[in-house]
Amino acid sequence: MSRPVLVRRLGRQPYVPVWQAMQAFTASREADTPDELWLLQHEPVFTLGQAGKWEHVLLPGDIQVVAVDRGGQVTYHGPGQIVAYPLLDLRRLRLGVRELVCRIEQAVIDTLAEWNVVAVRRAGAPGVYVGEAKIAALGLRVRRGCTLHGLAFNIDMDLEPFRRINPCGYQGLAVTQLADLGGPGSLARVEEVLLAELARQFDLVPQVARPQLPVRQTSAAEAVAGA
Repeated sequence: MSRPVLVRRLGRQPYVPVWQAMQAFTASREADTPDELWLLQHEPVFTLGQAGKWEHVLLPGDIQVVAVDRGGQVTYHGPGQIVAYPLLDLRRLRLGVRELVCRIEQAVIDTLAEWNVVAVRRAGAPGVYVGEAKIAALGLRVRRGCTLHGLAFNIDMDLEPFRRINPCGYQGLAVTQLADLGGPGSLARVEEVLLAELARQFDLVPQVARPQLPVRQTSAAEAVAGA
């Protein structure tokens, strides 16, 4: 049975307030809290996962490094990259973590296929790859059966900061983006396709929510735009 997902398009945001809002949202969830999907871009930031090693942060320069509570190593977020945070109740969806990762990756692979870009996943290295280059990174955490963090999908951005780190802990890992592969540079166009593919993978029905971070736990009726 399809379930609603409240979609918040948050524009360009600093990292830490969004991270804190994810934590607060998850901590206050109840059994009937609607799932949410946050779509945004971040101001330039490096994030280092729980098991991340500082040795993979090479020359951060003027870009802030934030140690966070997701899985994975170090990655970069910046303008021109779609960040998607699916805040899902896995128990309600009857999904395990491995299936969650697989479905998010498949949504990206199917989105890229819209522009005839062939992408694949790699065993033991979560994310999506085009040839030898990574185009999308995943970093997740599950708390109380619910997901935090999510997906970073390179569309049309300055890739130089990736040279300041070992992306995802791999020295010399190449990074690419959709605009360099013949796809559109418009994040809005890609976002629409990605949203549809994520909804299809998880059998969710998108509903437009207010384009702001939730400051308290809301019901579905309160959160939907225009309510």
